[in-house]
Amino acid sequence: MTLPRKPPLPLDEILARLNALADPRKVEGQRRFGIRAAGQLGVSMPQVRALAKGRQRSHALALELWASNIHEARILASLVDEPQALTREQMEAWAADFDSWDVCDQVCLNLFGAHPLAAEMALAWPHRPEEFVRRAGFVLMAVQAVHRKDLPDAAFEPYFPLMLQYATNERNFVRKAVNWALRQIGKRNPALRERAVATARQMLDINSSSARWIARDALRELEKPPR
Repeated sequence: MTLPRKPPLPLDEILARLNALADPRKVEGQRRFGIRAAGQLGVSMPQVRALAKGRQRSHALALELWASNIHEARILASLVDEPQALTREQMEAWAADFDSWDVCDQVCLNLFGAHPLAAEMALAWPHRPEEFVRRAGFVLMAVQAVHRKDLPDAAFEPYFPLMLQYATNERNFVRKAVNWALRQIGKRNPALRERAVATARQMLDINSSSARWIARDALRELEKPPR
């Protein structure tokens, strides 16, 4: 028997709980993993998820949490928002606010990835100059590869030229996202694996340390013999 979900917590209570859980030592630990964002409290992901678990979603609350500019509150916003209420304008606005890889990835995983506009944004955002907006485009490719079992192979074909085009970007969080997208798409099935391996081999021929790193790392996984 599934228990009914409780109403969402009010904003002030959520912020009070987040502040009570704040841990400067965890902030330092997060920074060692490249998470350097405004409003970091050092609250762990399990603690953030616990604030949403078993509770109803609320679009209004999600917007308030995002507007708080608190790092962990923005991750929580992606967990409590109502996907059907998500608009193009909100996706663009939130993406423009991304200032760390974990907020970028959590929002794409929890909220953006299943939206009908995900494929459109995956094609558009790689062209944006902002590091984490560009990353979000490639993260959406990876998320769709893992979670959208209904998509045909043809849906992923437009992504390969983008991965090739931006493989030369030396920014760490962009190149890691390109690598992630390439590996996840390649792992969907043998046909896409062949296409991903061919793309990686093209990257090896580019005079770019970033492109060669992406290619070598992807090939290590994609060319493993099947177990």
